[in-house]
Amino acid sequence: MDIFIGRDPFQSAISQLLSMPDEFESSSNPHARAYMRDAKAMGKTCVDVKELPDSYVFVADMPGLKCGDIKVQVENDNVLTIGGERKREEATDQTKYLRMERPSGKFLRKFTLPSNAKMDGISAACNDGVLTVTVPKIPPPEPNKPKTIEVKVG
Repeated sequence: MDIFIGRDPFQSAISQLLSMPDEFESSSNPHARAYMRDAKAMGKTCVDVKELPDSYVFVADMPGLKCGDIKVQVENDNVLTIGGERKREEATDQTKYLRMERPSGKFLRKFTLPSNAKMDGISAACNDGVLTVTVPKIPPPEPNKPKTIEVKVG
């Protein structure tokens, strides 16, 4: 069974939001701007998914995040969720942003795990801004060996 990594309707909506011009963001009300900022942060959280013989590995870019800002959990027994929040330094009277391109806000990515994922063995580590989540596979069952029955003669 493959991991669902295709674009779902939610991801399509995110793609549309990401393609909207910056002028729309600056002219919208504050709530719309916050929503757009959060949506862009979610859409820009890049994740590679690899399948190895004994595990699935999710590698996500998390630049500038502390381990406490990242949440990895399993929902509904088979959905791996990677989320958190990228916080932006608040502007002061002394600071004036001329351009803000680094994404900030809440982010969330979900992946449906296959039936052979071993949920109780999931591990996560963050190193140099890269989160690696390893989901071990349940080993396949041993093939049934034919049972030999000794036939007694006589």
